[in-house]
Amino acid sequence: MKQPLDDYIKSLRIVRLIRQKKREGLIRSRLTGAAAVKGDVIIFLDSHIEVTEGWLEPLLGPISQNRTTVVTPIIDTIDDMTLRYHFGTADLISVGGFNWNLQFTWHALPEREKKKRKHLVEPVRSPTMAGGLFAISKKYFNDLGTCKLIGTYCSRRAALISIIDDSGMDIWGGENLEISFRIWMCGG
Repeated sequence: MKQPLDDYIKSLRIVRLIRQKKREGLIRSRLTGAAAVKGDVIIFLDSHIEVTEGWLEPLLGPISQNRTTVVTPIIDTIDDMTLRYHFGTADLISVGGFNWNLQFTWHALPEREKKKRKHLVEPVRSPTMAGGLFAISKKYFNDLGTCKLIGTYCSRRAALISIIDDSGMDIWGGENLEISFRIWMCGG
């Protein structure tokens, strides 16, 4: 897409296109993008994500109240056979989890979490998250250790958590659990 994409991005004015010199993969590309963010919040959206009208405000609100909140939206689906759009309702919300093989899975919202909610659009706590779409405070993302954190943040918990150099992650898979564990261990 090269030049046509460059031209389209210029028309948006608030969007910047950052190109890597070579193929870097998911994590290093995210880190490059995060380093270029000028605002207070970083929003990651994988290439297959499409947003609808009004998608941004619900992600920013909880972060403005608590910078250690990381927000993932409800994920609507499109039927792969009929292309029918399936709208996800807030009363059928699921939370992320994982099995003994450390594979990400979806789980029904536990009753104790349902009872804590004051209204259906209130965020819910989740032990893990899907890695392809989330919003996070830039400061908190950096505090978690985007590149080379060697126990400097959350030092009281550093013995419990395996901090790695994210830029060394070469293969897709598990990055959502890795950041979920960091968030959990560092007060998010």
